[in-house]
Amino acid sequence: MRLAILLAGMALAAGLTSATAQERTTHFAGPHGRRDLNAYQPRGRSGLERTEQFSNKYKLGSDGRFSLSNVDGNVVITGGAGDEATIEAVKRTRGDQRELDRVTVDVSARNGRVDVRTIYPPYRNNQVSVDYTVMVPANASVDIKSVSGNVSVRDVKGSVRAESVSGNVLASGTPRLELAKSVSGDVDLSDAGMDADVAASSISGNVRGKGIRGRSFEADTISGDVTLTDAVCDRLGVRSISGSVAYSGALARTGRYDFNLHSGNVRLVLSDSTGFDLTANTFSGSINSELPLTIGGDRARRGRQGIPNRRSVVATYGDGSAALTIKTFSGDIIIVRR
Repeated sequence: MRLAILLAGMALAAGLTSATAQERTTHFAGPHGRRDLNAYQPRGRSGLERTEQFSNKYKLGSDGRFSLSNVDGNVVITGGAGDEATIEAVKRTRGDQRELDRVTVDVSARNGRVDVRTIYPPYRNNQVSVDYTVMVPANASVDIKSVSGNVSVRDVKGSVRAESVSGNVLASGTPRLELAKSVSGDVDLSDAGMDADVAASSISGNVRGKGIRGRSFEADTISGDVTLTDAVCDRLGVRSISGSVAYSGALARTGRYDFNLHSGNVRLVLSDSTGFDLTANTFSGSINSELPLTIGGDRARRGRQGIPNRRSVVATYGDGSAALTIKTFSGDIIIVRR
């Protein structure tokens, strides 16, 4: 697993460090934009921090496409008014000025598209991070990648893809969110995915979503938990190896909801307005439901604590219009009335 994560980070980093000449390309190195060579700040026991700051604006168009690839540092993207992309970059190091000069921010702007890349010198142990704060038109589409750093996207109405290898990923107010992915960080989503099919994943971090709306939502973790609150979607798929799942929301009529875990618990808080067909299996756990289920012709009464002697259940609640499938090897399955 560690090798896979390392290789993923190396591959992404390698893809970020190559540069090609394009129309209207700006390199933020040397005396471009705003520059502050004397901004020293204390940073722990490692000594003083040296920074350079840059800012510039680029014509993007109200529905243009913006991409940013970073190696080390945080990225914050916010949707706003206008048709320009405003980019602010801060390079930081505890080394000398030469280290700052070797790291460049490459910006290519053309035909309703702005692409930004952080370029590091090859084969050098360069201790420079670059933090980005970017404002794009609200209806723009964004594609953000980072190797080591957090990624945050807010209030962007176009399509959104956000990835980090070792940082957290946050998306809020993004109705066309398509992908939110981290290897070792958490993924936090709110008011996202109303007009898109959404995929969220983390290997060792948690996936959390609030107010998720969409045609479909896929959540995957290896060792992290998945928590979805006030979710409404037609199709839901959740998979985890050693994490647990908590889901609170409504089921859509004719919707399909699949939970597949190895050693975690599944806890569903459901309203009683939509019926469902339930297929539930656990090897060493228990199955409990506060909603009255029809099992083999007998109705399990409301308030019964569990379904005695059953680790595999096929049952119906109400009209059975939605399909609910839950599998866990060693966890409990709990259905609670909302």
